[in-house]
Amino acid sequence: MDDKKTTWIYRVIRWFVWLFSPKYKLEGTENLPDRPCIIVGNHSHMYGPIAGELHTPGKHYVWCAGEMMHREEVAAYAYQDFWSGKPKGVRWFFRLLSHLITPLALCVFNNAHTVAVYHDTRLISTYRESIELLQQGNSMVIFPECYTERNNIVHEFQDKFIDLARFYYKKTGVELDFVPMYLAPELKKMVYGAPVHFRADANIKTERRRICNALMDAITDIAVSLPEHTVVPYPNVSKKYYPKNIPLEVAVHEQETEENAG
Repeated sequence: MDDKKTTWIYRVIRWFVWLFSPKYKLEGTENLPDRPCIIVGNHSHMYGPIAGELHTPGKHYVWCAGEMMHREEVAAYAYQDFWSGKPKGVRWFFRLLSHLITPLALCVFNNAHTVAVYHDTRLISTYRESIELLQQGNSMVIFPECYTERNNIVHEFQDKFIDLARFYYKKTGVELDFVPMYLAPELKKMVYGAPVHFRADANIKTERRRICNALMDAITDIAVSLPEHTVVPYPNVSKKYYPKNIPLEVAVHEQETEENAG
């Protein structure tokens, strides 16, 4: 992925981030197609985008909030998304911090292998750029969680990213695969599940729901199959509220115990 020109400052920042961030063991890479695909994972705060940029195999770009790429929008977005839930007594500090990080955010998000994602009419530019990059052999890495809780592993997915496959099919005649990915920072693992294939002949509303449900279920299944660990949730909450996964063998044992007791 050396086709994008970057500044030397960004390259220094990226090296330090790589040096001090977790090094992940990749599992299930045999599930990644030998052609461009859409990799969909749990956000895990900033762990997801950082791991997506640094450790995803092959050529890839990461969908990121477009507001973090525009000077006039960084501070408001950063405060609302990262720190608005902080105690009232310290919010003034985080409002200040949201302005202080603006130059850093502009450098990182505009130099990294990212695609700006918007939730207004500019969304068409997100699709257009993504399609061009897919045609050049890059996969897309997307973290589509929102604030609606689904279970102790993932939050509900915003579903409009599924439309990327629809537009890509119209452009190329190729049906994309969506690959679920579960990130477990505590275990230092990135685990890929079996792909979910887009069906171009199906109703797009039905496909959005089908694919999102399949991906959320697959990510949940991967998480509970792993050894017990702390799940890093999407919302920026205190670590004391982080949930645990429920390992598959524990769940089976508990069910057998309940059945025997009954």
